[in-house]
Amino acid sequence: MEFTNKKVLFLVENLSVPFDKRVWLEALALKKMGVKVFIVSPKGKEPGSDSNFEVIDGIEIYRYNCLIEANRCCEYLLEYSMALICQFYLACKIFLKHRFNVIHVSNPPDLMFLIGLVFKAFGVKFIFDQHDLCPELYQAKTGKKGIFYKILLLFEKFSFKTANIVISANESYKDIAMRNNRGGVLPRDVFVVRNAPQTEILQQVVEQKMTYKKSAEYAIGYVGVMGKQDSLNYLLNAARHLIYEKNMKNVEFILIGTGTEYSNIKNLAAQLGLGDFVIFTGMLPQIEAFRYLSACDVCVTPDEVNEYNAKSSKVKIFEYMALGKPIVQFDMDENRYMAQGAALYAKPNDYIDFAEKIYFLLNNDEIRGRMGNFGKNRIQEHFQWKFSEKELFKAYQQVFEPNS
Repeated sequence: MEFTNKKVLFLVENLSVPFDKRVWLEALALKKMGVKVFIVSPKGKEPGSDSNFEVIDGIEIYRYNCLIEANRCCEYLLEYSMALICQFYLACKIFLKHRFNVIHVSNPPDLMFLIGLVFKAFGVKFIFDQHDLCPELYQAKTGKKGIFYKILLLFEKFSFKTANIVISANESYKDIAMRNNRGGVLPRDVFVVRNAPQTEILQQVVEQKMTYKKSAEYAIGYVGVMGKQDSLNYLLNAARHLIYEKNMKNVEFILIGTGTEYSNIKNLAAQLGLGDFVIFTGMLPQIEAFRYLSACDVCVTPDEVNEYNAKSSKVKIFEYMALGKPIVQFDMDENRYMAQGAALYAKPNDYIDFAEKIYFLLNNDEIRGRMGNFGKNRIQEHFQWKFSEKELFKAYQQVFEPNS
Protein backbone atom coordinates (compact mmCIF):
# COMPACT_ATOMS: atom_id res chain seq x y z
CA MET A 1 0.00 0.00 0.00
CA GLU A 2 1.21 3.49 -0.81
CA PHE A 3 0.16 6.87 0.56
CA THR A 4 -0.09 8.68 -2.76
CA ASN A 5 -0.81 12.42 -2.78
CA LYS A 6 0.22 12.71 0.88
CA LYS A 7 2.80 15.26 2.01
CA VAL A 8 4.82 15.30 5.23
CA LEU A 9 6.99 18.01 6.77
CA PHE A 10 9.74 16.99 9.20
CA LEU A 11 10.91 19.58 11.72
CA VAL A 12 14.35 18.94 13.26
CA GLU A 13 16.45 21.12 15.56
CA ASN A 14 19.08 18.90 17.11
CA LEU A 15 21.09 17.92 14.00
CA SER A 16 21.37 18.87 10.38
CA VAL A 17 19.74 16.50 7.89
CA PRO A 18 20.77 14.12 6.32
CA PHE A 19 23.27 13.72 9.20
CA ASP A 20 20.42 13.01 11.61
CA LYS A 21 20.37 9.32 10.70
CA ARG A 22 16.99 8.49 12.22
CA VAL A 23 15.17 11.35 10.52
CA TRP A 24 16.81 10.61 7.19
CA LEU A 25 15.92 6.92 7.30
CA GLU A 26 12.32 7.78 8.21
CA ALA A 27 12.14 10.30 5.38
CA LEU A 28 13.48 7.79 2.85
CA ALA A 29 11.02 5.17 4.11
CA LEU A 30 8.09 7.56 3.64
CA LYS A 31 9.29 8.42 0.14
CA LYS A 32 9.21 4.70 -0.70
CA MET A 33 5.59 4.68 0.52
CA GLY A 34 4.70 7.36 -2.05
CA VAL A 35 4.79 10.34 0.32
CA LYS A 36 6.21 13.70 -0.76
CA VAL A 37 8.68 14.68 2.00
CA PHE A 38 9.99 18.07 3.09
CA ILE A 39 12.50 18.62 5.90
CA VAL A 40 13.40 21.73 7.90
CA SER A 41 16.63 21.44 9.88
CA PRO A 42 19.51 23.63 11.05
CA LYS A 43 22.65 24.09 9.03
CA GLY A 44 25.52 22.00 10.34
CA LYS A 45 29.28 21.82 10.44
CA GLU A 46 29.31 18.66 8.35
CA PRO A 47 30.43 18.92 4.71
CA GLY A 48 27.49 19.79 2.47
CA SER A 49 25.12 20.83 5.26
CA ASP A 50 25.58 24.59 4.96
CA SER A 51 23.24 25.29 2.04
CA ASN A 52 19.84 26.94 2.51
CA PHE A 53 18.10 24.45 0.25
CA GLU A 54 18.88 21.24 -1.58
CA VAL A 55 17.15 18.16 -2.91
CA ILE A 56 18.57 14.76 -2.04
CA ASP A 57 16.92 11.59 -3.38
CA GLY A 58 13.81 13.60 -4.21
CA ILE A 59 13.48 14.98 -0.66
CA GLU A 60 13.47 18.76 -0.27
CA ILE A 61 15.65 19.99 2.61
CA TYR A 62 15.34 23.56 3.90
CA ARG A 63 17.97 24.76 6.35
CA TYR A 64 18.25 27.72 8.69
CA ASN A 65 21.22 29.28 10.47
CA CYS A 66 21.82 28.11 14.02
CA LEU A 67 23.62 31.15 15.39
CA ILE A 68 24.37 29.68 18.81
CA GLU A 69 25.28 26.18 20.03
CA ALA A 70 24.01 26.19 23.59
CA ASN A 71 25.74 24.73 26.61
CA ARG A 72 23.96 26.60 29.42
CA CYS A 73 20.28 27.10 30.31
CA CYS A 74 20.10 30.73 29.19
CA GLU A 75 21.82 29.80 25.91
CA TYR A 76 19.34 26.98 25.28
CA LEU A 77 16.45 29.43 25.67
CA LEU A 78 18.00 31.67 23.03
CA GLU A 79 18.91 28.80 20.67
CA TYR A 80 15.48 27.18 20.84
CA SER A 81 13.59 30.48 20.50
CA MET A 82 15.55 31.40 17.38
CA ALA A 83 15.12 27.89 15.96
CA LEU A 84 11.36 27.98 16.58
CA ILE A 85 11.01 31.26 14.68
CA CYS A 86 13.05 29.94 11.74
CA GLN A 87 11.13 26.65 11.68
CA PHE A 88 7.77 28.41 11.75
CA TYR A 89 8.74 30.77 8.94
CA LEU A 90 9.95 27.92 6.72
CA ALA A 91 6.94 25.74 7.61
CA CYS A 92 4.60 28.55 6.55
CA LYS A 93 6.55 29.02 3.33
CA ILE A 94 6.35 25.30 2.49
CA PHE A 95 2.68 25.05 3.48
CA LEU A 96 1.64 27.92 1.24
CA LYS A 97 3.32 26.20 -1.69
CA HIS A 98 2.68 22.50 -1.01
CA ARG A 99 -0.11 22.15 1.61
CA PHE A 100 1.41 19.26 3.59
CA ASN A 101 -0.88 16.89 5.52
CA VAL A 102 1.37 16.04 8.48
CA ILE A 103 4.01 17.72 10.61
CA HIS A 104 6.45 15.14 12.02
CA VAL A 105 8.62 16.73 14.73
CA SER A 106 11.74 15.21 16.23
CA ASN A 107 12.81 16.44 19.63
CA PRO A 108 14.79 17.92 21.33
CA PRO A 109 13.44 20.47 22.12
CA ASP A 110 9.85 19.75 23.13
CA LEU A 111 8.68 23.16 21.90
CA MET A 112 7.64 22.33 18.35
CA PHE A 113 4.13 21.48 19.52
CA LEU A 114 3.56 25.26 19.30
CA ILE A 115 4.00 25.06 15.52
CA GLY A 116 1.88 21.92 15.46
CA LEU A 117 -0.99 23.72 17.23
CA VAL A 118 -1.03 26.47 14.58
CA PHE A 119 -1.18 24.04 11.68
CA LYS A 120 -3.71 21.73 13.34
CA ALA A 121 -6.16 24.61 12.89
CA PHE A 122 -5.73 24.02 9.14
CA GLY A 123 -6.34 20.26 9.40
CA VAL A 124 -2.69 19.21 9.54
CA LYS A 125 -1.95 16.15 11.70
CA PHE A 126 0.87 16.27 14.27
CA ILE A 127 3.32 13.45 15.04
CA PHE A 128 5.63 13.66 18.03
CA ASP A 129 8.72 11.52 17.41
CA GLN A 130 10.47 11.37 20.78
CA HIS A 131 14.20 10.99 20.14
CA ASP A 132 15.23 12.04 23.66
CA LEU A 133 13.79 12.34 27.14
CA CYS A 134 14.39 16.07 27.56
CA PRO A 135 13.76 16.26 31.33
CA GLU A 136 16.14 13.38 32.00
CA LEU A 137 18.63 14.79 29.48
CA TYR A 138 18.63 18.12 31.34
CA GLN A 139 19.24 16.29 34.63
CA ALA A 140 22.08 14.29 33.06
CA LYS A 141 23.75 17.46 31.79
CA THR A 142 23.32 19.59 34.91
CA GLY A 143 23.15 17.04 37.72
CA LYS A 144 19.98 18.62 39.14
CA LYS A 145 16.25 18.99 38.62
CA GLY A 146 14.76 22.26 39.85
CA ILE A 147 12.42 24.63 38.00
CA PHE A 148 13.82 23.96 34.51
CA TYR A 149 13.22 20.24 34.94
CA LYS A 150 9.57 20.95 35.80
CA ILE A 151 9.23 23.26 32.80
CA LEU A 152 10.62 20.55 30.53
CA LEU A 153 8.11 18.06 31.93
CA LEU A 154 5.36 20.54 31.06
CA PHE A 155 6.63 21.02 27.49
CA GLU A 156 6.85 17.25 27.08
CA LYS A 157 3.25 16.82 28.27
CA PHE A 158 2.03 19.51 25.84
CA SER A 159 3.86 17.69 23.03
CA PHE A 160 2.14 14.43 23.92
CA LYS A 161 -1.29 16.10 24.19
CA THR A 162 -0.92 17.88 20.84
CA ALA A 163 0.11 14.72 18.98
CA ASN A 164 -2.28 12.63 16.94
CA ILE A 165 0.17 9.78 17.44
CA VAL A 166 3.51 9.35 19.23
CA ILE A 167 6.55 7.53 17.85
CA SER A 168 8.91 6.18 20.51
CA ALA A 169 12.49 5.02 20.06
CA ASN A 170 12.10 2.05 22.41
CA GLU A 171 9.78 0.40 24.93
CA SER A 172 11.12 2.53 27.80
CA TYR A 173 10.12 5.70 25.95
CA LYS A 174 6.74 4.16 25.07
CA ASP A 175 6.13 3.48 28.77
CA ILE A 176 6.81 7.13 29.59
CA ALA A 177 4.46 8.28 26.82
CA MET A 178 1.66 6.17 28.33
CA ARG A 179 2.25 7.12 31.99
CA ASN A 180 -0.51 9.36 33.31
CA ASN A 181 2.01 11.63 35.03
CA ARG A 182 4.01 12.11 31.81
CA GLY A 183 2.03 11.63 28.60
CA GLY A 184 -1.16 9.74 29.25
CA VAL A 185 -1.18 8.59 25.63
CA LEU A 186 -3.35 5.59 24.79
CA PRO A 187 -1.37 2.44 23.90
CA ARG A 188 -2.97 2.32 20.44
CA ASP A 189 -1.52 5.74 19.67
CA VAL A 190 2.13 4.93 20.50
CA PHE A 191 4.37 3.17 17.97
CA VAL A 192 7.89 1.93 18.66
CA VAL A 193 10.23 2.67 15.75
CA ARG A 194 13.67 1.62 16.90
CA ASN A 195 16.89 3.15 15.68
CA ALA A 196 18.37 0.46 13.49
CA PRO A 197 21.27 0.36 11.05
CA GLN A 198 21.06 0.14 7.28
CA THR A 199 22.69 -3.25 6.94
CA GLU A 200 23.14 -2.77 3.17
CA ILE A 201 25.59 0.11 3.72
CA LEU A 202 27.44 -1.80 6.41
CA GLN A 203 27.64 -4.86 4.18
CA GLN A 204 29.11 -2.69 1.42
CA VAL A 205 31.89 -1.59 3.77
CA VAL A 206 32.62 -5.18 4.78
CA GLU A 207 32.48 -6.69 1.28
CA GLN A 208 34.66 -4.03 -0.30
CA LYS A 209 37.12 -4.27 2.60
CA MET A 210 36.92 -0.50 3.03
CA THR A 211 39.03 -0.70 6.16
CA TYR A 212 41.06 2.05 7.73
CA LYS A 213 44.72 1.05 8.11
CA LYS A 214 45.55 0.93 11.80
CA SER A 215 48.76 2.48 13.07
CA ALA A 216 48.74 0.27 16.18
CA GLU A 217 48.19 -3.43 16.81
CA TYR A 218 44.78 -2.85 18.38
CA ALA A 219 42.12 -0.18 17.78
CA ILE A 220 39.22 0.78 20.04
CA GLY A 221 36.40 2.69 18.34
CA TYR A 222 33.74 5.17 19.38
CA VAL A 223 31.21 6.95 17.16
CA GLY A 224 28.57 9.46 18.16
CA VAL A 225 27.77 12.81 19.65
CA MET A 226 30.23 14.24 22.15
CA GLY A 227 28.05 16.00 24.70
CA LYS A 228 28.26 15.91 28.47
CA GLN A 229 25.74 13.07 28.67
CA ASP A 230 27.92 10.95 26.36
CA SER A 231 30.62 10.73 29.05
CA LEU A 232 33.78 10.56 26.94
CA ASN A 233 35.70 11.43 30.12
CA TYR A 234 35.12 7.85 31.34
CA LEU A 235 36.56 6.49 28.12
CA LEU A 236 39.67 8.68 28.25
CA ASN A 237 40.34 7.77 31.87
CA ALA A 238 39.88 4.12 30.95
CA ALA A 239 42.33 4.63 28.08
CA ARG A 240 44.89 6.10 30.46
CA HIS A 241 44.50 3.12 32.82
CA LEU A 242 44.86 0.67 29.94
CA ILE A 243 47.94 2.36 28.51
CA TYR A 244 49.84 3.38 31.64
CA GLU A 245 48.63 1.02 34.38
CA LYS A 246 48.25 -2.10 32.22
CA ASN A 247 51.25 -1.03 30.12
CA MET A 248 49.41 -1.62 26.87
CA LYS A 249 51.06 0.82 24.49
CA ASN A 250 50.09 -1.01 21.28
CA VAL A 251 46.59 0.52 21.12
CA GLU A 252 44.91 3.49 19.53
CA PHE A 253 41.50 4.99 20.28
CA ILE A 254 39.51 6.27 17.30
CA LEU A 255 36.86 8.80 18.35
CA ILE A 256 34.42 9.74 15.59
CA GLY A 257 32.02 12.65 16.02
CA THR A 258 31.72 16.08 17.52
CA GLY A 259 29.53 18.03 19.94
CA THR A 260 29.45 20.62 22.70
CA GLU A 261 32.16 18.79 24.69
CA TYR A 262 34.48 18.18 21.73
CA SER A 263 37.12 20.76 22.67
CA ASN A 264 36.97 19.78 26.35
CA ILE A 265 37.47 16.12 25.47
CA LYS A 266 40.46 16.93 23.27
CA ASN A 267 41.96 19.00 26.10
CA LEU A 268 41.39 16.17 28.58
CA ALA A 269 43.13 13.70 26.25
CA ALA A 270 46.16 15.98 26.19
CA GLN A 271 46.13 16.43 29.98
CA LEU A 272 46.04 12.65 30.46
CA GLY A 273 49.02 12.14 28.17
CA LEU A 274 46.99 10.42 25.47
CA GLY A 275 48.02 12.57 22.51
CA ASP A 276 49.85 9.72 20.79
CA PHE A 277 47.08 7.20 21.39
CA VAL A 278 43.83 9.02 20.48
CA ILE A 279 42.65 9.95 17.00
CA PHE A 280 39.88 12.58 16.78
CA THR A 281 38.32 12.39 13.32
CA GLY A 282 35.55 14.92 13.83
CA MET A 283 32.21 14.31 12.12
CA LEU A 284 32.46 11.98 9.11
CA PRO A 285 30.06 10.85 6.37
CA GLN A 286 28.38 7.62 7.43
CA ILE A 287 30.26 5.27 5.13
CA GLU A 288 33.61 6.84 6.11
CA ALA A 289 32.78 6.39 9.81
CA PHE A 290 31.99 2.73 9.18
CA ARG A 291 35.31 2.36 7.39
CA TYR A 292 37.11 3.39 10.57
CA LEU A 293 34.93 1.24 12.82
CA SER A 294 35.40 -1.82 10.62
CA ALA A 295 39.12 -1.73 11.49
CA CYS A 296 38.51 -1.68 15.24
CA ASP A 297 38.99 -4.69 17.47
CA VAL A 298 36.63 -3.45 20.19
CA CYS A 299 33.98 -0.71 20.17
CA VAL A 300 32.78 1.19 23.21
CA THR A 301 29.76 2.96 24.65
CA PRO A 302 31.00 4.93 27.68
CA ASP A 303 27.69 6.68 28.50
CA GLU A 304 27.49 6.97 32.28
CA VAL A 305 24.76 5.24 34.24
CA ASN A 306 21.98 7.73 34.93
CA GLU A 307 18.23 7.92 34.47
CA TYR A 308 18.51 9.33 30.95
CA ASN A 309 21.03 6.86 29.55
CA ALA A 310 19.37 3.89 31.26
CA LYS A 311 16.19 4.48 29.22
CA SER A 312 17.81 5.52 25.93
CA SER A 313 18.80 3.34 22.98
CA LYS A 314 22.10 4.32 21.37
CA VAL A 315 22.21 3.71 17.63
CA LYS A 316 25.98 3.27 17.80
CA ILE A 317 25.43 0.00 19.68
CA PHE A 318 23.45 -1.37 16.72
CA GLU A 319 26.12 -0.15 14.30
CA TYR A 320 28.88 -1.85 16.29
CA MET A 321 26.88 -5.09 16.33
CA ALA A 322 26.10 -4.94 12.61
CA LEU A 323 29.83 -4.62 11.92
CA GLY A 324 30.51 -7.65 14.10
CA LYS A 325 32.40 -5.76 16.81
CA PRO A 326 32.47 -6.81 20.47
CA ILE A 327 31.38 -3.99 22.76
CA VAL A 328 32.31 -2.70 26.20
CA GLN A 329 29.69 -0.57 27.95
CA PHE A 330 28.31 0.19 31.38
CA ASP A 331 25.58 -2.06 32.75
CA MET A 332 22.13 -0.56 32.01
CA ASP A 333 18.80 -2.12 31.04
CA GLU A 334 18.59 -0.77 27.48
CA ASN A 335 22.26 -1.57 26.85
CA ARG A 336 21.69 -5.17 27.92
CA TYR A 337 18.46 -5.52 25.95
CA MET A 338 20.09 -4.30 22.75
CA ALA A 339 23.47 -6.04 22.85
CA GLN A 340 22.97 -9.03 25.14
CA GLY A 341 25.92 -11.37 24.50
CA ALA A 342 27.62 -8.96 22.07
CA ALA A 343 28.93 -6.86 24.96
CA LEU A 344 30.78 -6.98 28.25
CA TYR A 345 29.22 -4.84 30.96
CA ALA A 346 31.42 -2.78 33.26
CA LYS A 347 30.40 -1.78 36.78
CA PRO A 348 28.36 1.45 36.75
CA ASN A 349 30.57 4.48 36.10
CA ASP A 350 33.75 2.58 37.01
CA TYR A 351 36.33 3.53 34.38
CA ILE A 352 38.90 1.09 35.79
CA ASP A 353 36.53 -1.84 35.31
CA PHE A 354 35.73 -0.44 31.86
CA ALA A 355 39.44 -0.52 31.02
CA GLU A 356 39.80 -4.06 32.41
CA LYS A 357 36.96 -5.26 30.18
CA ILE A 358 38.68 -3.77 27.12
CA TYR A 359 41.98 -5.35 28.21
CA PHE A 360 40.31 -8.76 28.57
CA LEU A 361 38.82 -8.61 25.08
CA LEU A 362 41.99 -7.43 23.41
CA ASN A 363 43.76 -10.46 24.86
CA ASN A 364 41.08 -12.98 23.83
CA ASP A 365 40.67 -13.25 20.06
CA GLU A 366 38.25 -16.18 20.20
CA ILE A 367 35.86 -14.43 22.60
CA ARG A 368 35.95 -11.25 20.50
CA GLY A 369 35.00 -13.28 17.42
CA ARG A 370 32.20 -15.10 19.20
CA MET A 371 30.72 -11.88 20.58
CA GLY A 372 30.99 -10.19 17.19
CA ASN A 373 29.14 -13.01 15.46
CA PHE A 374 26.44 -12.97 18.13
CA GLY A 375 25.90 -9.25 17.53
CA LYS A 376 25.66 -9.62 13.75
CA ASN A 377 23.12 -12.42 14.08
CA ARG A 378 21.03 -10.43 16.56
CA ILE A 379 20.90 -7.49 14.16
CA GLN A 380 19.84 -9.74 11.28
CA GLU A 381 17.11 -11.40 13.32
CA HIS A 382 15.71 -8.47 15.33
CA PHE A 383 17.03 -5.01 14.53
CA GLN A 384 17.32 -4.40 10.80
CA TRP A 385 15.86 -1.09 9.64
CA LYS A 386 13.29 -2.95 7.52
CA PHE A 387 11.61 -4.04 10.77
CA SER A 388 11.43 -0.42 11.94
CA GLU A 389 10.02 0.61 8.57
CA LYS A 390 7.05 -1.70 9.12
CA GLU A 391 6.24 0.02 12.43
CA LEU A 392 6.61 3.43 10.79
CA PHE A 393 4.15 2.33 8.10
CA LYS A 394 1.63 1.28 10.78
CA ALA A 395 1.99 4.65 12.47
CA TYR A 396 1.34 6.56 9.27
CA GLN A 397 -1.49 4.26 8.30
CA GLN A 398 -3.27 5.29 11.50
CA VAL A 399 -2.65 8.97 10.74
CA PHE A 400 -3.71 8.87 7.09
CA GLU A 401 -6.42 6.19 7.37
CA PRO A 402 -7.65 6.25 10.99
CA ASN A 403 -10.78 4.23 10.21
CA SER A 404 -9.11 1.50 8.12
